[in-house]
Amino acid sequence: MDLFGGTISKLENGLSYATLNHKTIANNIANVDTPNYKAKNVSFKDMLEKEQQMSISAYRTDNRHFDFAIRQSTPGVNNRNGLRYRNNGNAVDMDAEQTKLAENQIYYNALIERMNGKLNTLNTVIKGGK
Repeated sequence: MDLFGGTISKLENGLSYATLNHKTIANNIANVDTPNYKAKNVSFKDMLEKEQQMSISAYRTDNRHFDFAIRQSTPGVNNRNGLRYRNNGNAVDMDAEQTKLAENQIYYNALIERMNGKLNTLNTVIKGGK
């Protein structure tokens, strides 16, 4: 039985997504002056679609056996195609990247606050309400 109904693992997955998104945005900002650099983004929708496509079902010898799938997840970091903001072929819009970075930071902080609340609740339960 999961102690919080899977909440902590879901928060952990959200934090992993936010961390990957932050690294991707920071990489885009770092390459703002690199010629022919194509900006990258992290798409949750793409990650979900890849996860659903990457499942491998097991062979069942009897219909009463449970079906299970082995999934290999890969991060959903993609190039943004068709964009070009500068004459040197660079596809990084600094204003848009800074906006995404601020949004991602707010999202990350909200997840951290929620995780702290869950862990503080667990700590209170362990101490017997003291």
